[in-house]
Formats: sequence, C-alpha cells, structure tokens
Amino acid sequence: MTSNKMKSKKFIFVRNFDGIPKEEDFKLVEEVILDLQQGEFLAKAIYLSIDPYMRAYSSRIRLGETMIGSQVAIIIESKNENFPTGSYVLGQFGWTTHFISNGTAQDVTLYPPYLIEKDEQISLSLYLGALGRTGNSAYFGFLELCKPRSGETVVISGAAGAVGSHVGQIAKMKGCYVIAIAGNQEKLNWLKSLGFDYVINYKLDNIRSELTKAAPRGIDCYFDNVGGEISSVIMQHMNRYGRIAVCGSISSYNSNATDMPKATILQPTIVFNELTVTGFIVKTWLNRWNEGIEQNAKWIKEGKLKCRETIIDGFENMPKAFINMLNGGNFGKSIVKV
Repeated sequence: MTSNKMKSKKFIFVRNFDGIPKEEDFKLVEEVILDLQQGEFLAKAIYLSIDPYMRAYSSRIRLGETMIGSQVAIIIESKNENFPTGSYVLGQFGWTTHFISNGTAQDVTLYPPYLIEKDEQISLSLYLGALGRTGNSAYFGFLELCKPRSGETVVISGAAGAVGSHVGQIAKMKGCYVIAIAGNQEKLNWLKSLGFDYVINYKLDNIRSELTKAAPRGIDCYFDNVGGEISSVIMQHMNRYGRIAVCGSISSYNSNATDMPKATILQPTIVFNELTVTGFIVKTWLNRWNEGIEQNAKWIKEGKLKCRETIIDGFENMPKAFINMLNGGNFGKSIVKV
C-alpha cells in the first residue's frame, strides 16, 4: 500500500501564458500518493519529454491542473495485469514524478499509455523522441504525406529540432536533395554533419534568394514545422504538384490567438501550382504505431539514423527546459531526466 508512504512532485499550471512562457506560470507542489484501486498502476518517471505542442495545447489546460506531457516511467506497483510491476511504460502522465493510471488515455491529447521494452542498444529516452511520437511524426508525416521520390528536392523548416532533423535523414535515405532551415551556425554545422545538402540561416540569410540558389529547379516536398512568412516564401518556390506536410507552426505558438502574425497569402500559389497541403496529427496512425517505431529502431541500429538529444538533469528544471526549447536552445529532442 502506498498511502502515506510516498509523495509525488508535480508542476501545476497557475497562469495563462502571455507570449513566451515564464517560470512563474508554473508551481511545483507535492501530494501524497493514494492507494491503488483495482485496475490501476503506479508509475515513477525516468525521462520527461519537452515538446512544442505543449505550448499549442496550453489553452486546453485549466489553471490548477498538472502541465501536460509524456514520460518514460517504470511501474513500481500494479493492480493491472496488462501493466505489471517492473515494466517500462510510455504515457501522457504530465509533469509529475509519479502517476496513477488505469491504462487508458487520461489527458487532453488522448494518447493511451503503452509498454516499451528495454533494449541494450537503445536508450529509454529515445522512446520520447525517435522511437515515439516525434519519430512517428517524421516517419508517417513525411513518407505518407510528402511521398518523396529519389532525386526530388525537400525543404525542412525547424530542421534542427527533433522532428525536422529526423525527417531530413529519412529524406537522404530516400535519395532526396535536402535543404535545411535553422536559426544559428552551430545548428547548421550539425545539420551538414548529418549529410544535408544545403543549409539556410533564417535569422541572417535572405531565404528567397538562398532558395533560388539551392533549388533552381524548384521544390517538390516541404515539411513545415514553423509556419509564418518563412513557409509562405518556401511554398512560392514549389513545383507543380508539390506536396506539403504541415507538422506544426512554432512561429505562432507564443502569439495571442486574436492577433496572429501575418504572412503572405498562399491561395494563388496553391491553386496555380496545384499543391497538396496537408496538416496532420500523428495520432492518425495509432493503428500503425509499432511500424514506425520498429523501422526507426532498425535505422538507428544500422547507423542510418542519428538522434541528438538535449538532456537536462533534475525534475525541478522542467519549466526552464520548456522555455529553452521554445527559444530554440535545444538540438534535436529536448528531455528532462528525473
């Protein structure tokens, strides 16, 4: 029995974000862990994920609720035969060190928890990135929506992030010419080391002229992580029948919903070039979830997929890690280790 023997720490959402989130928008609290009921299990966090979608979903979180997010945890007590003690689990348990689950989806994102197997060749943290929602966003979003063909030109915005860097590597495996857009020279150097063909610094370079040099015959596929004017410029360089997968809109996440940033109108470009623009939520492929995980794991073990992580130690640093990620301070996947 766990009651009165153990406490959990968690960050609750105490103030609606105004622009970039601030540490004072969260409050660290403790609570006594209750006894398990039949069908429940108690999980203890090992790694917690830091993702851009948390900012986008913040309007769905009520003040006083635990901040949302996924984590890799170990089950330390169980009354659910499908989630036995000692197993590792990935779940949307939020910013908390311990969580009692009944094995069903329990937060606004509606992703159910599932067991993961420890593999000596793969860090458990990768299940929050390349072997989780991040990796499947890259795998399904790019392959199913962009449908890349060998020799085609692919552009990725937010290319130094967890999803973008993953997409670029898949594109290279498929024989594509990859143009990566990121925000500082260190990130661009890293993307070059991954084998990307051309890199653009959106803070310093003229994107329009750089794209003209990098893709004189136009762009076939665009994987969009940022939205805004950057995406408008890229889409104006698309070839006829080009395909765009819209994964996110980081450029607008910190904006007021009633006063969003303005970007060039794209309808004429979409119409005259007969572009296919598809937004997606990776949950669409839940019925094929293991397919993405297994393929990404195979690529990692073969050395074809390199996964960079920015790991911050200490649960108390969750807000700092979140703010750092939104400010572009991470390379690849951002994670907090408890």
